[in-house]
Amino acid sequence: MHPTRFLLAAALALILSGCASQKGQPTTQFDFGPATPASAQAPAQGTLGPVVVTDVTGSSALDNERMFYRLSYADPLQARTYANSRWTANPLQLLTQRFKTRLAQAGARVLSETDASIGIPLLRIDVDEFIQDFGGVSRSTGVVAVRASVFQGHTLVDQRSFRQSGPATSADAAGGARALAASTDAVAADIVAWLGTLNIDRR
Repeated sequence: MHPTRFLLAAALALILSGCASQKGQPTTQFDFGPATPASAQAPAQGTLGPVVVTDVTGSSALDNERMFYRLSYADPLQARTYANSRWTANPLQLLTQRFKTRLAQAGARVLSETDASIGIPLLRIDVDEFIQDFGGVSRSTGVVAVRASVFQGHTLVDQRSFRQSGPATSADAAGGARALAASTDAVAADIVAWLGTLNIDRR
């Protein structure tokens, strides 16, 4: 075997040994962990007031508890899943709850969708990317990218894309979970700051 091919095969085998586990091994479950105090969040530029937050939407691949990763250095077009690691709920549910928590910590009154009919601003978030991305055998980041839209009544007030990524502390599911949680919190802080700049009803 050519030396270059041998090294690539060895590197791929090493990372897969950490990502794919033996049959019969118990499943480990992860979530985003406890939310840090509101004081750690980026401050909004204005008073947020009430806001309706709809359930986060995204690809059907995120509508289950599987944990995805990508070996960008080997095959960037293939999304893989950890064999014995899962989220406690699907990522769309975890993201919905985390964003609501962060908005509440920032001073917003987070309301249900049934309150949208009385003209309260509505925040809709669509997930474009949520994955642990390996740039090397032992180097990965948690990548979170979303599109956020704010509506007042039936009028689109503003729409913006947010993307955050942070390094994983280990080349496994646990490291990916921590990195994705941190990136989610960073995106939430960006959204909080953005909402504070919008010209919306803050009754």
